[in-house]
Amino acid sequence: MLTGLIILGAALVGTTILTGWTRRYAIRHRLIDRPNERSSHSIPTSRGGGLAIVITFLLVLLYFALTGELETRAFWAFTGGGLLVAAIGYADDRHDLPALVRLPGHFAAAIWATAWIDGIPSLDLGFATLHWGWLGYGVSVLGIVWLLNLYNFMDGIDGLAASEAVFVAGIAGLWLISDGADALGWSALALAAACVGFLFWNWPQAKIFMGDVGSGFLGYVLGVLAIISARQSDVSLWVWLLLLSVFIVDATITLLRRLMQGKKVYEAHRSHAYQHVTTMLDSHSKVTLGIIGIDVVFLTPLALLAWQIPELAVPITAVTVLPLAVVALRLNAGLEMDQ
Repeated sequence: MLTGLIILGAALVGTTILTGWTRRYAIRHRLIDRPNERSSHSIPTSRGGGLAIVITFLLVLLYFALTGELETRAFWAFTGGGLLVAAIGYADDRHDLPALVRLPGHFAAAIWATAWIDGIPSLDLGFATLHWGWLGYGVSVLGIVWLLNLYNFMDGIDGLAASEAVFVAGIAGLWLISDGADALGWSALALAAACVGFLFWNWPQAKIFMGDVGSGFLGYVLGVLAIISARQSDVSLWVWLLLLSVFIVDATITLLRRLMQGKKVYEAHRSHAYQHVTTMLDSHSKVTLGIIGIDVVFLTPLALLAWQIPELAVPITAVTVLPLAVVALRLNAGLEMDQ
């Protein structure tokens, strides 16, 4: 316990310091996000700050791997693919890489992780168990690629992506520890602590943006964490889906709606539900705090119930996702501001 708390403190302080260093580097090398018609910010702001989260979290994983607390397979799944996703993201932050360059790298990272962790485990449907077989490897790859990209999509206003990671990794980490998956649990809590350190610089009004280096990395790590925890504990994939459901629902509905309109889904836009609300309220902090409120008051009890009573996970997920989907549609997710 004491060692874990020391690690959390080091992750928080380390990320805070590293983010400050990253901001100075970004300003010096003109790594600046300049506002345009697709932006939710109005002043030029440095980007690439998520690099601090990447460095801190990977150092924590290295410690747990060297002490033998984290399985070698899990360590390589996190670090190998995570480094690739972060490198692609950092290159995109600097040079605006086309999707045809980014996506093959994302798939390579997801395939790497899936090879180490053996894909998605059997899924308890309550009335039956779904055994994926070889199909589980493909579902694992697609799931990881989608999660890392949707996290990128949802990183559009100050403080949102980091706050969501604090919530999801923090709650899941506590439940993993209580389930006996100590190394995974403390790793998740360290990720949450690192994001808190980053939030000191990213809370509205942000002094630095996370950038693709951070958002893609967070989505990737949370995806790998979800699959490994489903294999090693009772914190099932349903629990992770519930904890992440605000992000998953908004990003998925927005993507599908834009596809139906024939839009280029890989281009920047401001048509997510959270972006519409940000425009309506003219406030990043109110939207971020509102989503945190939904996470804590609405999603946490339902995820806790799904964790404690696995046979109810499917109906609980349906009851959770349906109202979120209705709200996202009513907030015009997937439609441009003038539609």
